[in-house]
Amino acid sequence: MSIKVKAIETDLSHFKDKQGNSLGFRYVLKPELYSKLTDSKVIAEAALRSGVAKGVMAACWEAAGEVIKAWATEGHSVAIPGLGTMRFGLRSESVADVNDVASKLITSRRIVFTPSVDLKQELKQTSVNITCYDRNGEVIKRVTSDAGEVEEDNENENQNENGGGTNPNGNENQNQNENPGGDNNGGGGNGGTEN
Repeated sequence: MSIKVKAIETDLSHFKDKQGNSLGFRYVLKPELYSKLTDSKVIAEAALRSGVAKGVMAACWEAAGEVIKAWATEGHSVAIPGLGTMRFGLRSESVADVNDVASKLITSRRIVFTPSVDLKQELKQTSVNITCYDRNGEVIKRVTSDAGEVEEDNENENQNENGGGTNPNGNENQNQNENPGGDNNGGGGNGGTEN
């Protein structure tokens, strides 16, 4: 099993580095997207692997989805067998005065998935095949990696630091604070918190 990635020579001259120099042409890695597997195909494969009738597997699949939705909307972190846990969370602004606390502080609602140790280990052991393309679309190199490290999410670090209580700027995190500075994309965000 391996993950296929394209490294495409792309014009990034409109971006600048820290010294203000144009980046020019750079090789940008992009995963090759596979087709989306339909529910029916996944159910059929799971039925085949488990020896359970396809109709029974479909009913179980539907019931599991309904249970996850119901419990997650009640504030639970719900286990997804073999994969990890999921829960609902929020992105929100922070305020200094309790009188300013209102639902308008919520900037977005989101779904947070935390992978299991087994799933992370599987990803760590999966090789990555990179095909390099020049700016004309010609293949110029192929690279295959062995096992690699899996990025740790900030969520688990903050759970340990804050102990599930309240973070230093007074926002309740309930084990959900990920990045008090904003988004997780390296940008400065909007100065709010993610819950």
